[in-house]
Amino acid sequence: MRPAPDARRISEQAVLSPMLQRLAAERATGALMRDRGTLYLADGQVVHAESPATPGIDVLLTAGGALRGEGWWDAVAQAGAGQRVGRYLVDSGRVPGGALELCHLGALYDAAFFALAPTHTPARFRYGVSHWIGPVRPVPVDSVQRETLRRRELLHRIWPDALTDSAPLTPTTHPVDAPVPPRQRRVLDLVNGVRTATDIAQELGRSAFHILVDLRRLAAAGLVEPVPLTAAGSASAPDRIELPEVTADPDVALLRRLRDALEAL
Repeated sequence: MRPAPDARRISEQAVLSPMLQRLAAERATGALMRDRGTLYLADGQVVHAESPATPGIDVLLTAGGALRGEGWWDAVAQAGAGQRVGRYLVDSGRVPGGALELCHLGALYDAAFFALAPTHTPARFRYGVSHWIGPVRPVPVDSVQRETLRRRELLHRIWPDALTDSAPLTPTTHPVDAPVPPRQRRVLDLVNGVRTATDIAQELGRSAFHILVDLRRLAAAGLVEPVPLTAAGSASAPDRIELPEVTADPDVALLRRLRDALEAL
């Protein structure tokens, strides 16, 4: 029995990356690098994702209070070279297994949303590359693509102007007709004409996608708007985010991450 036309259309729309679909079919292992993020695959499933547009799992764990910052870096130092940071956090009692899975899935779907954004630049795949977080909970490629599509459609329903997602934002002078919910108020308080959605997500230690939802709702309510291009300049909507280098050598990757953390202190 053939699926109904609507079912076929939804299935076709969910294939956001034909290359990713092909890699899933061949049960590939490695890193798929796109303009706005990297997806890590193991046996054709997504095991991790990273994007400069989103807070990483380290930020989500520490900002949420599940883990102290020094506990994270101890886990990276002790287990990163063996690509078992996630397992070490659980086995050492630093993070409950359920909390790690929730934060990991949140970070994975968050980064995948940006990594699978439309692009005119060819993707690259490096076979055999593994992420040092190690196995936590793999996710089928179809599930990642469906969730990404669902999030796109949700944002469009809330407010159709995607510039809110990338441009510096400024508060408007429109009167507030109704109380702003506390979560959106915390986001609104950080809108200053300079910060972008990514900046606010990093500041609050929250999912970047959830920040996009709050900002589009604030835009729909007339409370925030993108800074005009004449004021924001070309930096308001970058076409390409510079990605960190992906290397098959976990020791090199760890040294660079530790170096970056120390420089940020």
